[in-house]
Amino acid sequence: MNEPMDEALRAIAEPRRRAILRLVANQELPAGRIAEHFEVTRPAVSQHLQVLKEAGLLVERREGTKRMYRARYEGLAPLRQFLDEMWAESLDFARRTTEGERGLSDHESQTG
Repeated sequence: MNEPMDEALRAIAEPRRRAILRLVANQELPAGRIAEHFEVTRPAVSQHLQVLKEAGLLVERREGTKRMYRARYEGLAPLRQFLDEMWAESLDFARRTTEGERGLSDHESQTG
């Protein structure tokens, strides 16, 4: 596996981080507003934000003294590509298995 995908997987493995991504998926929010949604300390939320940012899943922007966060979808691209490839391979395997059970060869299924 490649490093960006590994970092993204580690980051989203934690349920609070996935919840943070959902919060900022369609809107930009300050850290304080994000923290209001969780029953953990603000420093704990800050650590989660830092992990997401380092994994390339969040963009941070300063607005005066506030730090604003929004999701960075490009950070999920390596993970999405990996899952898409696995899904395509799984579908292809299922097709070959089904055709094999029916006695069709690869050549017959392509020309048939």
